[in-house]
Amino acid sequence: MTTQIPATSFTGPAPAERLERAAAALAAKNFAAEILDDAAAARTRVKDLIPEGASVFTGASETLRMSGIEDDINTSGRYDAVKTRGHALDRVKDLAEIWRLMATPDVIVGSVHAVTETGSLVIASASGSQLPGYAGASLRAIWIVGAQKVVPDLATALRRIEEHCLPLESERAMRIYGGPSAVNRVLILNAELEAGRGTVLLLREAIGF
Repeated sequence: MTTQIPATSFTGPAPAERLERAAAALAAKNFAAEILDDAAAARTRVKDLIPEGASVFTGASETLRMSGIEDDINTSGRYDAVKTRGHALDRVKDLAEIWRLMATPDVIVGSVHAVTETGSLVIASASGSQLPGYAGASLRAIWIVGAQKVVPDLATALRRIEEHCLPLESERAMRIYGGPSAVNRVLILNAELEAGRGTVLLLREAIGF
């Protein structure tokens, strides 16, 4: 049975029992799942998880931008930042190399649009640039997830994307790129084959879309 959640409920943080249920379900599916208080704690934890000098790609994410994690990775000089390397390449002549760098870093860091209480991660994308690394091409993946993204099931996760995330992302895309976004690709991660490859940092606060 699908649980109907009003679209307005997609912004409020899930209570502790739902966060704990999601974390337990993720752990049962080979994700490393941690519950942290806030974005500041996640920022510190990400630094602990990524070794200095590792190649790191940050997927487009308001959560990473708002938390400061994006800048920590791409501008600190601590890591081999894929975005920095990609900006130095020609987007026509070197396109294949840019995609290879984005797909196969040592670590990919980003967020999701929904995490279900049954232990699935759901990510939508217009370009798909972050999806290969999330799906398994990257050696490690780290997702920082605000408490408002916890939903009961996959049906609600997909509705959250269409009704809540897409309008907000389209508004952002219009400001930056002059055109709306689109849900061209959807990745659903139901489990990790290798225990601990993927780490989910669930926050007790709402952050991001």
